[in-house]
Amino acid sequence: MKKFAMAAVAAAALSAGVAQAYTVGTFSNGFVVPNVIHNGDTDTTAVGIINQTGNVVPVFWTFFDANSNHVTDGCFPLTNKDYEPFIWSQQSGTGLAGTRGYLVFAVGANTASTTAAGACNVANAVGGPFTGGIGANAFQVNTTAQDVSFTPVIDGPLTFATGSDLTTLGPLNLLSVAGARAVTAGPSATPAFSMRYAVDAALNAGLETRIVVWSTGDHRGTHTVNMYDAAQNRKSVNFALAEAELSFFNPETIPGRPANFTDGFIEWAPVAAQPSDYPGDAGASLFSLGGSVFTYSLISAPAFGAVQSVLGSHN
Repeated sequence: MKKFAMAAVAAAALSAGVAQAYTVGTFSNGFVVPNVIHNGDTDTTAVGIINQTGNVVPVFWTFFDANSNHVTDGCFPLTNKDYEPFIWSQQSGTGLAGTRGYLVFAVGANTASTTAAGACNVANAVGGPFTGGIGANAFQVNTTAQDVSFTPVIDGPLTFATGSDLTTLGPLNLLSVAGARAVTAGPSATPAFSMRYAVDAALNAGLETRIVVWSTGDHRGTHTVNMYDAAQNRKSVNFALAEAELSFFNPETIPGRPANFTDGFIEWAPVAAQPSDYPGDAGASLFSLGGSVFTYSLISAPAFGAVQSVLGSHN
C-alpha cells in the first residue's frame, strides 16, 4: 500500500510541474544554473554546454555563493558545434566542497575572427551587450547513491548592467534572466508560485523535500504564504529566506505546518509585501526593484531510490 501511495505522490509531483512559462532548452547569450554544489567527485553538479553561435566564442563563468558574492570565475573557448562538459567538483578549486551557490555562464565577444587561443583574453569580457547561441543542461550526480537528478537550467538572454565586466561580476551586475519569471516591483500579488512538497513524519529521513528559490533580487526576510495539502485545505504560515538570492530550505520545518500536511504545495507571491524583517538597505530588495525569480522542488522518495526535480509553477 505504501508503494502505491508513493507512486501517486511521484505522479502528482511530476504533473504539478508540467505547465509554466519558464524557458529552458534554447540558445542565447548565456544561462544560469541556479543550484550548484559538490561534495567531491562522487556528488557534484555537472553541466553540458553546446555552442550553436556559428563562431568560436569565449564562455565566461562565475560562481556566486547564496548571497550573490563573487567566489570564483573562469573562462573556456567553445568552438562552433562543440559540446563542453563542465564538472563542478573539478572546476571549483579548493575549499568549496559543501558550499552551495549558483553559476552564471555568459558569452563574451562574438566575432568571426575570434580564435580558440585568444578567446579568453580579458578584453573579450567587456564592451557588451554580447550575443551568442549557447545552451545547456545540468544534473546533480551522486555516484554513491547511484542517483542522477535533473538540475534546471535557466535560459537567457542574460541582461547585465551597462559596463559589466564578465570577469568581475558582482551581485548588482545581472539584472534579469529571460528564462525565469519576470517580477515587477511590489506590492503585487502577481506572480504567485506554487511550490510542491511531499514529506513524512521522519525529519531528514524518509520522504524529503527541499525547495530552491533563486532570484536576481534580494529576497531575504520572513514571507507569509498559504500552504495547501492534497485535500485543498489551507493554512497560513511563514517561511524565512535567510539568503539574498539562493535559498534552499526544508518545508517540513516550517513553524505552524499542520502535522497532516504531508503532500501539497506552498503558494508564494514574492512581491506581495516587503518582509518586515528585511535586513538589507532600503530600496535594494526584490520587492523594491523587481527582477527575475525561479523556483523548483527536490523531492527524495526512498521507495523509488531517486530524487525528482519539480518546477514551481507560476501565473
